[in-house]
Formats: sequence, structure tokens, C-alpha cells
Amino acid sequence: MLGKYSLAVFLLLLFFGHTTVFGQADPVEHTWYNEAKTGKIQIYKAKDGRFYGKIVWLAEPDRDGKPKLDINNPDKASRNNPEMGLLILKGFKKDGEFGYEDGTIYDPKNGKTYSCKMTRKDDGLHVRGYIGFSLIGRTETWTKAD
Repeated sequence: MLGKYSLAVFLLLLFFGHTTVFGQADPVEHTWYNEAKTGKIQIYKAKDGRFYGKIVWLAEPDRDGKPKLDINNPDKASRNNPEMGLLILKGFKKDGEFGYEDGTIYDPKNGKTYSCKMTRKDDGLHVRGYIGFSLIGRTETWTKAD
């Protein structure tokens, strides 16, 4: 009798143990300060298995007493959308233990979207936006927000 119960308990622990391990968030799933610390971006994994990021805090959320809008968006219909909550990182897939690739980053300051890759390092998240080849671009180091 004890053997049957031990086996059942073992199997339950094994099942729930694997669920816990597989259910853990990826280390990039966090809220990050941009390099200038003027905004916080929350990165999350969507149901499609890719990573996305949206603006969740701005040091200066208002312009002329009203919430900042995405006024530089090339899509005129989107120019009335607030910057707060704006999805700026899209479609990243995990590449190895520390990398994320094949995504895009949108810059509301100029309304442009760039190819992007991200790499987790000891000093933070290195976010590189580029046009064409990653050699031609700019990298920012984002740090974890509390």
C-alpha cells in the first residue's frame, strides 16, 4: 500500500515540479528603465511565444497639460494615441540563453520603426535598433526598474 501512495506522490511532485519550472518567466520579462531613465518599458511574453514591450511610465507624461500623444506616428489615425501604454517592442524571439532577435522597436520621438535585437548582460539589457544590418545602428543599455 505504501508503495502505491509513494508512487502517486512522486508522480504528482514530478508533474507539479515540471509545471513550475516551465511556467517561470523569462529573465527579460521585467520592467526596464530606458538609458536616459525618462521611461519604463514592461517586457512580456505573449501567447505567440514572442516578446513585446510597452511604455508603462514616463518621467514627463504630459505635454502642454495633456497626456503626450504619439504625434510623430506615420499613421495619421494613430497620432491621437497616448504614448503611455504604447507598444514599442514587437515580435522578439529568444536566441540562445541571453539573446532576443527578429523584433522591431518603435521610437515615438521620430515615428520610425527599426529592426532590433536585445541581449541580456550583467549591466542590463542591451537594446540595439538598426536599419538593414545590425552594424549600422545604436545601442542603449536598459536597467531593471524596481
